Amino acid sequence: MPDTSTSNTEQLAAVTHGTGPLLIIAGAGTGKTTVVTKRIEHLILEKKIDPSNILALTFTEKAASEMQTRIDEIMPYGYADMWIETFHAFCARLLRENAIHIGLSPSYQLLTESQSLLFLKKNLFSLDLDYFAPLGNPTKFLQGLVQHFSRLKDDDISPADYGKFAKKFSSDKEALPDEIAKTNELSNAFTKYEKLKAENDVMDFSDLISNSLKLLRERPHILKKYQERFTFILVDEFQDTNFAQNELAILLSGKDKNITVVGDDDQSIYRWRGAALSNMLQFRSHFPDAKVISLTKNYRSTQKILDGAYRLIQNNNPYRLE
Repeated sequence: MPDTSTSNTEQLAAVTHGTGPLLIIAGAGTGKTTVVTKRIEHLILEKKIDPSNILALTFTEKAASEMQTRIDEIMPYGYADMWIETFHAFCARLLRENAIHIGLSPSYQLLTESQSLLFLKKNLFSLDLDYFAPLGNPTKFLQGLVQHFSRLKDDDISPADYGKFAKKFSSDKEALPDEIAKTNELSNAFTKYEKLKAENDVMDFSDLISNSLKLLRERPHILKKYQERFTFILVDEFQDTNFAQNELAILLSGKDKNITVVGDDDQSIYRWRGAALSNMLQFRSHFPDAKVISLTKNYRSTQKILDGAYRLIQNNNPYRLE
């Protein structure tokens, strides 16, 4: 039986939550990672959920490693079948097994950011750039292009979506000709860049999420397979997920909606990488029957620090969930 003797009322409610969506709002020092690991323990030991049916997603490798260590410490031997992954690691695993179903190579090479720049530089003249053609410095705009394409995919915008936007923008009578030219050129370059990567069996990190979404949306039997496998999904540091990652988690939760997300609506440190705090604010829109639990008791900081932090975060009102 999980040891919940040191859990406060709110933590205990989160740990023992039954089925259906659960949103845990938890600030730093309130024991949110402990709650996630104890909830996993509760599901396995008390609810008799097979560990292989539980998917725990985190934002960073460090967080995934910490969660894995905590699970190893509190669980009996023989519970090694759980998937505790970062979003990117989970998607990499998913695509290694299934990429062929959407015409991509399962043996793709994963490019780092610097490798993506080199790949784009090598294929620069295949993009038919005019407005963005860097005459004096061949690599001047490459990093900006890679980041732009990556952010589009973080926001779940495909080349086809971008093409529709460019076409609509071109018909806007108030749009300046230069802006229309830039938009069309970016749209065409985005489409060609994605095609080049597919032809060369390479992906970048944002492709892991976008191609996984493509796979699950276009191949219902694959989606059903993973929905049936992962009957319980837990997402830590939910405030740092981007829109595409949020869509992936919701898609995997399926009709049973046994999804638990944990996050701090006052702390989103990866906005520059596409993190969408709105994912937390809109969770209840996706799941109107979701149970919401706030962890407010801090176990880390002194009262003086807590008072100062509380005064500061009041500036975030009214866009807070707590």
